[in-house]
Amino acid sequence: MRWPDGYGRRVLAEVDSTNAEAARIAGGLTGPEWILALRQTAGRGRRGRPWADPAGNFSATLAMRVEGAPQQAALRSFVASLALYDAFVAVTARPESFALKWPNDVLLNGGKVAGILLESPKPGLLAIGIGVNLAQAPEAAAVEERALRPVSLLSETGVAVTPEDFLTALAAAFAAHEASFVTYGFAPIREAWLARAARLGEVITARTGKTETTGTFTDVDASGNLVLQTAKSRAAIAAADVFF
Repeated sequence: MRWPDGYGRRVLAEVDSTNAEAARIAGGLTGPEWILALRQTAGRGRRGRPWADPAGNFSATLAMRVEGAPQQAALRSFVASLALYDAFVAVTARPESFALKWPNDVLLNGGKVAGILLESPKPGLLAIGIGVNLAQAPEAAAVEERALRPVSLLSETGVAVTPEDFLTALAAAFAAHEASFVTYGFAPIREAWLARAARLGEVITARTGKTETTGTFTDVDASGNLVLQTAKSRAAIAAADVFF
């Protein structure tokens, strides 16, 4: 698989956080650039939660300049999800084993194998952080109550892949989906994402702060919101933790 044209690549032996590194290099960016860390000392997930990073796992960030409204930039979470799905299929040849969980997780045999964290550390800069359990998964006791069980690619499929090789597959897939997004907008990205969505048509729960909404997962709308049909109404949810 070939590295995509126009994308930079830097591999670091160790860094505090690849998203933090993205902010540090922002001033010198001449185009989108992938930052891969073979070890993170202060990785984090959504809402500031710590992200475990054992040896052999994947921690990377794509730093890129973006224009337009923040809501438009946030749709890159769907671009990144599709790219992750394609990268997993490229290294395993098992499309049936993977699914996408709104808003930013990838599932393998029903367990969480990867997560995405979007941040905008500086105006006009988007940092797309991606963590993948390639070789090891955190203990179930280490994750939030009601969260899906963590799994690793190696334990679930027997496939061993290095972070560097996974980055090449991911970067190629992202470049293809990003080109589609820039050319055609969100509609084809949304359609492709829904075709790979976990629990579409099933009852799920979305939690925002202390508020929970339970309903049938019917759609993702044109703004990327989760759409639930509850007993009383149709709810479009912009941000939440989702539980099955």
